[in-house]
Amino acid sequence: MANYFPAQARISPSFAEPEIILTYTQPSGAFSLLQGGVPRVKLSPEDLYVYINSIDLRTESQTAQAAGNFLPSSTLVGSYNQTATYLIRTRSVWDHHDIAAAAHYAVSLPEAQNLASRQAIFSQQRTMLLYGFQPANGEGLLNAANATSTTLPADSYGNVTLRTYDNGDMALYLLSEIIGLKAAMYQTGFANKIRIVSPQRIQLAMQMQMVVQITSYQRDGAGSATVSGTVEEILARTGDEIEWAADDTLIGKGSGGADMVILTIPEIVTPDIQGINTGIFNELQPNMKAVNLMYQDMAAPMRIPTPIPEGITEVQELRCTSGWNIRGQGLTLISMPY
Repeated sequence: MANYFPAQARISPSFAEPEIILTYTQPSGAFSLLQGGVPRVKLSPEDLYVYINSIDLRTESQTAQAAGNFLPSSTLVGSYNQTATYLIRTRSVWDHHDIAAAAHYAVSLPEAQNLASRQAIFSQQRTMLLYGFQPANGEGLLNAANATSTTLPADSYGNVTLRTYDNGDMALYLLSEIIGLKAAMYQTGFANKIRIVSPQRIQLAMQMQMVVQITSYQRDGAGSATVSGTVEEILARTGDEIEWAADDTLIGKGSGGADMVILTIPEIVTPDIQGINTGIFNELQPNMKAVNLMYQDMAAPMRIPTPIPEGITEVQELRCTSGWNIRGQGLTLISMPY
């Protein structure tokens, strides 16, 4: 926790560029895995747990030409789901000497410390979303107990790494995983928002490098479209939307040191079917449509400035949960060797 702005020596006359060279940090796309792309702001600052009720249904009926006397009944089983919340805090300290020293670098020290503290909290949230604060408790999307975990299979030539994989086979593989995701969630025939989060090197390869080859038969987009372009074009025909996002902390997080690729549909679509509807129980309200959850107590970290002798200390804090997958059939974790 230091503000280090050493003295400068300059030649006069000279020109001082007003813009600053900053250490750039990757903006994570991991939060696109959540419904709406952001955590739910529903906690109070002192809530220690989040609880959600769930109901499982098993229907039974009797069919006969004559009325029966002993009739079965549908079974409703309630269960209780919970996850812990955690308080993230960080502190900044400065005095008037620090502010004056930073001004020589054309930096507003209070604003720089504010943004640095917010980034520290947001980075911790990203870690909690993906990996959890206590992974042994199933926290974090990568530790979801009921998610589908798979490894990239060999292509038609026996290749198993991204750099050697047949581009057309890769497009077909991703489409097959998306098909499996939609089928497991009973979303066939409905337009979904599909999200893929991977390391940059995988996303960029699929978007800019892996052009689908022309073979003995014409592949979609062959010779012009990349893997991502082919997948997006085919999905668009059914009204589905796909979004790619990057997070480099997923490098090496797959099985056997492979990169991790996360595939999900963040929100279930409940169709409005007229007449006979074998899924009419889905209309019971209130109905949670999210697949992956994260809760927090406010939209942005709270700032708590406090005067101290000769200066200011400012604490920022935010209470949130780890990433919480509540529908395992809507989350696929792919180990993809690079």
